[in-house]
Amino acid sequence: MPRRVLEGKVVSDKCDKTVTVIVERRVRDPLYGKIVRRSAKYAAHDEGNTWKVGDEVSIEECRPLSKSKRWRVISGKATGESTAKTVDDGNHGKASVKRVIAEKAAPKKEVKEVKAAKKPAAKKEK
Repeated sequence: MPRRVLEGKVVSDKCDKTVTVIVERRVRDPLYGKIVRRSAKYAAHDEGNTWKVGDEVSIEECRPLSKSKRWRVISGKATGESTAKTVDDGNHGKASVKRVIAEKAAPKKEVKEVKAAKKPAAKKEK
């Protein structure tokens, strides 16, 4: 039986070797027919603690690893909390792919000085 694969966003990486992934799906409301978003959170195993909040990851169903962990991170794209680092895609025994994530430079905002225009004093001559 094939294992299910879901894609979502990491919303928490506070636990050791575990990330919380939110997976959103769109479904049609049975009564009104409107398309609504449904989401679910999954605890996924992250062996190297490589994935951070905001990263887009793919998770795969696996055997129970703990009371709440039944998913494993298999790959992803680092988009959140970026710093220069090497990320292992977590292929667990398969050909491991490593990539370097460049540090995102925040655009610098230029501050313009605004000079107040001085009005010449009106002189009254008599």
